[in-house]
Amino acid sequence: MILGRHQTVTARPSLIVTGPAGAGKTTALLQVGRACHLAHTRRHGPAAAGQVPVAYVLVPPAASAKTLATEFARYLGIPVAAGMSQAQITNAVCHTYTTAKVQLVMIDEVHRLNPRTTTGAQSADLIKDLTERIGATFVYAGIDVTTTPLFTGVRGAQLAGRTSLIDCAAFPARLGDQKPFHDLVKAMESALDLRHHRPGTLPQLSPYLHERTAGRIGSLARLIRQAAITALIDGTERITRTTLEAVRLDHLAEQHYRPHARPRNRITSTP
Repeated sequence: MILGRHQTVTARPSLIVTGPAGAGKTTALLQVGRACHLAHTRRHGPAAAGQVPVAYVLVPPAASAKTLATEFARYLGIPVAAGMSQAQITNAVCHTYTTAKVQLVMIDEVHRLNPRTTTGAQSADLIKDLTERIGATFVYAGIDVTTTPLFTGVRGAQLAGRTSLIDCAAFPARLGDQKPFHDLVKAMESALDLRHHRPGTLPQLSPYLHERTAGRIGSLARLIRQAAITALIDGTERITRTTLEAVRLDHLAEQHYRPHARPRNRITSTP
């Protein structure tokens, strides 16, 4: 961001977060945005009032340049009349984003862009135009973008030449002497607000949770959140392995989790 802030001649360097579905790309993106927003607020104090340091835009399916520009406008509440042209919307976006001092622009679901099509090429050109006219760092997120047409052709080569790639894979159970997945589960448990939950229960179940979710943060978050909601509804206000076993997860996780045998004394629920 510091590098891009002082680069005005060409497009600023950007970042793409990629990986399989459910790997936590959007979660990571939003966490970066939150950290940037809080840092800006701490640094500028009352002077930050009225400023919007971070913008988040979701690429709509089959987005044209005009519909994508409209999404940028919608985030900051920029009025868009039916008769406005793409150029008029884009000019309004660039002016307002600059006035609001946007420093970080996050674009999610970028794999939906296909520069091989006419509308996809126009949308890619729009993003390139915005990166040159808005003094902000652009961070993208998408599913397996290296296998999509996003990096193909002249436009793809331009994008690839300006972006660094961060591969957001599933969390490993072990990474050398570290236990990333265990640490993630511990952090999630610390955010729970269940009166009778015993701290340390979920970290102890890390091997089971990793097997159950294949290390995907999306599946893990859904599992813990759904179990917590169940605990609130039934009044127990604690999460146990029995509670977790009763949760039916997304299809990817369910296909991955195939326990060979279940202990006879384990309590399971019938769907």
